[in-house]
Amino acid sequence: MAIISACVSTSCYTPPPSGGEGRLCKYTGQSVRALPIRIITVGKKRSAGVQLLVEEYTNKLKNYCSLHDLPIRSNPRNARDEKAQVDDEDKAVMNLIRSDDWVVLLDERGRDIGSEQMAELIGDAGNTGASRLSFCIGGPYGHGQQIRKRANISIRLSSMVLNHQIALLVLVEQLYRLYAFSSRNTRPKSLSPLLLEPSLDICEQKTKDN
Repeated sequence: MAIISACVSTSCYTPPPSGGEGRLCKYTGQSVRALPIRIITVGKKRSAGVQLLVEEYTNKLKNYCSLHDLPIRSNPRNARDEKAQVDDEDKAVMNLIRSDDWVVLLDERGRDIGSEQMAELIGDAGNTGASRLSFCIGGPYGHGQQIRKRANISIRLSSMVLNHQIALLVLVEQLYRLYAFSSRNTRPKSLSPLLLEPSLDICEQKTKDN
């Protein structure tokens, strides 16, 4: 079982039982279960260069966790208007979501997080009872209402609007970064020391979003 270092908020979760398999969290001393990860991306056919990079990071991540890349073609039913297109994409995404998934929406209106908070988010998700962690990257017109309501948290990787291919590359690179450095029990030089502000509380965020 893969274990990731993360700052776990104890206000919303029941701490995992002591003596569990894996390395302890370097911030709280709690074991944190790393969930299988799925990345659902809505968009046009990727460029060959982007696909090669995604496959490279996916292969690297095999040493740390299970990651599945699930692309969905934008406008799958060739709808003629924007709303119908978003609705069709929404249905396609929801068909890939299970009731026991922890769903993270990548959205320009989501909460800003850094690499440290991303590690906290993934660690927290492993302590919720969910069996999978699903990241959702929307199409050209954004996410539909069903997946917005279903999502457990909404985040953004940048204050700038990112093309879905760029967002995917940033996400897989960050996932590899936090898993690789967590396994070495070190922090990359590019990351600042752990922020003094409270850790990302995904339960609280879900309440606010509702």
